[in-house]
Amino acid sequence: MLKIGITCYPTVGGSGIIATELGMLMAEQGHEIHFITSGLPFRLTEVSPKIYYHEVEVGHYPVFQYPPYDLALATKMAEVIDQEKLDILHVHYAMPHAICAMLARDMAEHEVKIVTTLHGTDITVLGIDHTFKKTIKHGIEESDAVTAVSKSLVNQTKEMLDIKKNISVIYNFVNEKEYFRRNLPGVKEKFGILPEDKVLIHISNFRKVKRVEDVIETFHKVEEKVQAKLVMVGDGPEYSNAMQFAKELGIADKVLFLGKQKNISDLLSISDLKLLLSEKESFGLVILEAMACQVPAIGTNVGGIPEVISHNETGYIVDPGDTETAAAYAVDILTNPSLQGELSSNALQVAREKFHSSRIVGQYLDTYKELLQ
Repeated sequence: MLKIGITCYPTVGGSGIIATELGMLMAEQGHEIHFITSGLPFRLTEVSPKIYYHEVEVGHYPVFQYPPYDLALATKMAEVIDQEKLDILHVHYAMPHAICAMLARDMAEHEVKIVTTLHGTDITVLGIDHTFKKTIKHGIEESDAVTAVSKSLVNQTKEMLDIKKNISVIYNFVNEKEYFRRNLPGVKEKFGILPEDKVLIHISNFRKVKRVEDVIETFHKVEEKVQAKLVMVGDGPEYSNAMQFAKELGIADKVLFLGKQKNISDLLSISDLKLLLSEKESFGLVILEAMACQVPAIGTNVGGIPEVISHNETGYIVDPGDTETAAAYAVDILTNPSLQGELSSNALQVAREKFHSSRIVGQYLDTYKELLQ
């Protein structure tokens, strides 16, 4: 039995979801899990004698313009390392979490190993602000083990930071108990979707990199040939622009903007096709969620997306901005029941085999045990 500390951002987001699900699944296997975060992780819904939550409280001091979250986190980490005799401290993101973990390791009396998982945001930060380059590089190189959620992210990290350290690829996963296709009679009707309507779905944080207007433009080309509705799930900076764009195209009545939702698997269960047309994507967890619910996807040829979607097998890959090809693929899928059935079946099979939670959790546990030997 291992004692594992986990630090992640507790709010909605792929890294927080993965970190929390990982902790809960490891607790099911008998390991003791200690979440060290600034708030209760939103996915942490289970009560378990093997799961503990340690809140990082940030004080307000007159001398600081901004509360020193990093120092408060490092102090709490060191406290938990010593009190609970942690074997592993697994942090998600090199900055600031790996840096805080190193400071905690130096302060703590009990010896602990640090595992850092890269999710992509650290590396995209470098595209905006290069002043953090040395910090992120240090966080990665001084970790005892480093993992990344795709081969693409490993290559990008090594290229941008000139890192020689080994970075293992451990893909994301979904909780199969939550993500499966359900028979939900009457749900379409509640949203004003007719039984014969095909349903396309997009889920994101509506940032510019998600190219939500490309999603709407693709749907516009599809709905000219297929009776369909587009379900847009999530919220963010481009939300209002997306709504306005749908109005300008004259399809506002066919696009449902639902904002943030918790019942993602229910919405995927009424969907026929997933669209993720981003210009950057380290993995594309929402695609895997769709695949587990037997929904094929069309994604862009960027980042880790081609590692999740097998072109012409579980969905299709297009170049960013190529809404014409995306729409053509979508029409093919939605008008050909045998093709849609084949893609859906393949998607589920790949989700269950290549990305099954037991396989991914096993890879993380192997990483931990290797460090501790």
